[in-house]
Amino acid sequence: MKEAEIRRLLAANLLCALSIVLTAVVPSFFLEGFTVLGTHLTWLCVCSVCVGALNVILHLALKPSQSPKRSSFAQKISRFLKCCIYFFMSCILFHAIIVLYGAPLIESVTETFLFAVLLSTFTTLQCLCILGPNIQAWIRVFSKNGAMSIWESSLQITTVCSILGAWFGAFPIPLDWDRPWQVWPISCSLGATFGYMAGLIIAPLWIHWNRKQLTYKSR
Repeated sequence: MKEAEIRRLLAANLLCALSIVLTAVVPSFFLEGFTVLGTHLTWLCVCSVCVGALNVILHLALKPSQSPKRSSFAQKISRFLKCCIYFFMSCILFHAIIVLYGAPLIESVTETFLFAVLLSTFTTLQCLCILGPNIQAWIRVFSKNGAMSIWESSLQITTVCSILGAWFGAFPIPLDWDRPWQVWPISCSLGATFGYMAGLIIAPLWIHWNRKQLTYKSR
């Protein structure tokens, strides 16, 4: 395993983590009264757009899953449209799952959907960037010993950390503390964000620590 590839992964992940920090600070210079808690829906939109755009740019720049086969323009357009459809379907699916886990069905629909978009950005968008709209590849990566590169190992870790963070973030909601961050879905979205950032930092460190034991099969 090349150290240079691990350093590229670390740099890309640190940029993603930095972008999240900036989404909590920079908008306050342009939007009056902006805070992560006070204008949480605005922050959800800003964070999803910035993290999503950066992931796409990093994928195009670093090409972690570049295929040896060259695609035609029509194939690229078809792939892009499939990715858009998959992302939208992911948002709907996450929204449904969140409601099944106890989120309001009719009230706070906007809040729930934007939270679902954030989760999709942290999980599905990364899958689309690295694996493309290939469900079989997704199943392979998230099966036991299914990763074929350090990028796929990082994908596993960040996705699991994001979902676990969102789940743990739901625990304070029913407590009678009357804190502003207990309003739906603030604690869950912050939990998912902290989980995602933790995954971004943990992934390259874990890969570097276990680099001698990690053996990736050829594609």
